Amino acid sequence: MTVKRVALLTAGGYAPCLSSAVGGLIERYTELVPDVEIIAYQHGYWGLLSGAKIIIDDEVRQNAAVLHNYGGSPIGNSRVKLTNTADLVKRGLIAEGDNALEVAAEKLKADGVDVLHTIGGDDTNTTAADLAHYLHEHDYDLQVVGLPKTIDNDIVPIRQSLGARSAAEQTSIFAQNVLAEHGSNPKMLIIHEIMGRACGYLTAEAAAYYQDWHSKQQWLPGIGHRADRWDVHAVFLPELKLDIEAEAERLRGVMEKTGCVNIFLSEGAGIPEIVAEMQARGEEPEKDPFGHVKIDTINPGQWFAKQFSEKLGAEKVMVQKSGYFARSAKANADDLRLIKSMTDLAVQVALEGGSGVIGHDEEDGDRLKAIEFSRIAGHKAFDITQPWFAGVMERTGQPIVAAEAH
Repeated sequence: MTVKRVALLTAGGYAPCLSSAVGGLIERYTELVPDVEIIAYQHGYWGLLSGAKIIIDDEVRQNAAVLHNYGGSPIGNSRVKLTNTADLVKRGLIAEGDNALEVAAEKLKADGVDVLHTIGGDDTNTTAADLAHYLHEHDYDLQVVGLPKTIDNDIVPIRQSLGARSAAEQTSIFAQNVLAEHGSNPKMLIIHEIMGRACGYLTAEAAAYYQDWHSKQQWLPGIGHRADRWDVHAVFLPELKLDIEAEAERLRGVMEKTGCVNIFLSEGAGIPEIVAEMQARGEEPEKDPFGHVKIDTINPGQWFAKQFSEKLGAEKVMVQKSGYFARSAKANADDLRLIKSMTDLAVQVALEGGSGVIGHDEEDGDRLKAIEFSRIAGHKAFDITQPWFAGVMERTGQPIVAAEAH
């Protein structure tokens, strides 16, 4: 199969890799096959359904390296689920009675796309595979080569998602400023709420980055500039058992000794408890087009603040969210190396006629390859048994107890 036209698409929430991944794909195609046309659908599947696209011209191709210096996505994202017909009709992306998969597939066919590169999570990439399957059944061959993007690092069976390490580093940087607020009032409780609906990876990795930064600082305890006041005192993840009373007792001791308590909270921790409370009051949480509880409407940070403030004897409580700060950052050095290896392989696989999601396969010795779409899944739990995480928790003094399955 001769590749004449390639399409790029970024979708889902932002991660610190999208801009660089788009730039990397453009650079590699320009280097190897400069005659291949490249288009980009704007705002992911929204642009595919609505026909909004960008033709990548010579100026962009020659200067694509600029994109490695920025976060966000130059071609835009959106949360569009092709199987949620009611939502698509409501948003005017398809007409009543239309099949979104068919509409999208026909758009790709009309645009003459031979290869579709999707940069997103499990839903983004498996949806693209469904499009390819539909077109193949209708005598049109489309290759789909995806790249794994998620700050949660929760795609099965991929070892490391693009952007996750950068997001963790940026989350730590956010905390380095916010936790300075521990001295803004006696008996201060700071809750740093971090993105992570069903996976605690980002919170855990951010805590590790922060502890590494903390270990390299010089302190002046004689004037109150003490290491223990700047430390992380608790890490709450969806994968860890939540024992409010036991933690309140432990953290009250920290408050009495240190004068403050600093918590790293994965926003998904405690969601079952929060939803149960709402339902007991006869309320139902709002949900997004993917059927997920809208976390911003239930405010996990505020819920935890309510649970702990009185029990700890806190005089002042601060809840700060680092999510948008972290996810819109540019890729760090670790991610830039990972992006380069993955975009180069993605182009190679496409030119050789292959399909799949590029990643280090945890079920195949961590080999970098194009992984079959049928094996791609989301919501991979963070492994709390990893030695480095044990080190994080040992420093907080918090026990590691696995959460019960819900």
